[in-house]
Amino acid sequence: MTSDGKPYRKEGYIRPQELLPTGYQSHQPFQQVQVEPTHNMASQEAWDQPVNDHKITLNLQELREDELALIKSQTGIQDMDELQRHVESIAEKAFKIYPYGYLTQPAFLKFKSSYIPIFKHVLELGKTRQNAIFLDIGCGFGHDTRKTIADGYPIENVIASDIHPEFWTLGHELFKSTPESFPVPFILGDALDDAFIPDCLPFDTETHKPLTEKPSQTTLASAKSLAPLQGHVSAVHASALFHLFVEEQQRVLAKKLASLLSPEPGSVIFGFQLGASEAKEITNIREEKIFLHSEDSWTRLWVGKEGEGELEGVFPKGMVQVDVRLYNLKPTTGGTTSSDLDLLVWSVERI
Repeated sequence: MTSDGKPYRKEGYIRPQELLPTGYQSHQPFQQVQVEPTHNMASQEAWDQPVNDHKITLNLQELREDELALIKSQTGIQDMDELQRHVESIAEKAFKIYPYGYLTQPAFLKFKSSYIPIFKHVLELGKTRQNAIFLDIGCGFGHDTRKTIADGYPIENVIASDIHPEFWTLGHELFKSTPESFPVPFILGDALDDAFIPDCLPFDTETHKPLTEKPSQTTLASAKSLAPLQGHVSAVHASALFHLFVEEQQRVLAKKLASLLSPEPGSVIFGFQLGASEAKEITNIREEKIFLHSEDSWTRLWVGKEGEGELEGVFPKGMVQVDVRLYNLKPTTGGTTSSDLDLLVWSVERI
């Protein structure tokens, strides 16, 4: 739903079963929204659980045709057996760095941003807005960075950031690129760190304009933090990121991403994460506390709600449009867990 209670306004189709591995189905019929969203993510266990077997086998047949074509194009490997060996070797290297369960799933190879309804709008920003900066935060191997560029976003306006530089380096190995052949600036840092993204209210076009000029390509290439980008980013992609944190940390992260966003209408923060029909704190497989938002609590996070004791939203009233859709996904016979899995697919757009 949207922040004003209207149905999700984008066109096309989301196919919830494409978010899952074998053994899961949607509780509800396919919804008419747009594009075909997110990746084949097994469950909270598949995303978070360290597994013991370092021998990884990935089924490339679970990729969409366009995804497989892009991987072949980027790597230059056309033979399926050779491609299989190549991607599995990278997944195994990454697993030794940090044993994320998703590295054992086809989710490892999915281009997540392209499944999210507003992605077409993001690509249009890249074509029509001068020097529109795209930030892929929590970029991992850079799949979505590369997909965005492959779909036409100007490479000189794209930057990536993550707390794990090893995964970005492995991304070059995965896609057989180098910093010279794929010159997207990678900015290492913790998004919750004030030194990396200083505390700052969202900017507007009248009373609280960005404090600095839009950074040049030279500035982007040499940046050591995201501070120079505050008030200048046209699109922020943040998938599978918020669900790593507890509720208060998610509020801090939302405020920091909001401070990066350009005040121009159409600027957008978008992504997906684990969610719930009713917001709740849970303990993940690594015994870490994390918070799962519902559609309602996610909307309130960004735009607030009137009433005694209610927290203000990250943005003032009337500044953004929040589109959010919860998918309740149920394991079928043969699934890896008996637990339901909910996903939030969302965007927060300046108006």
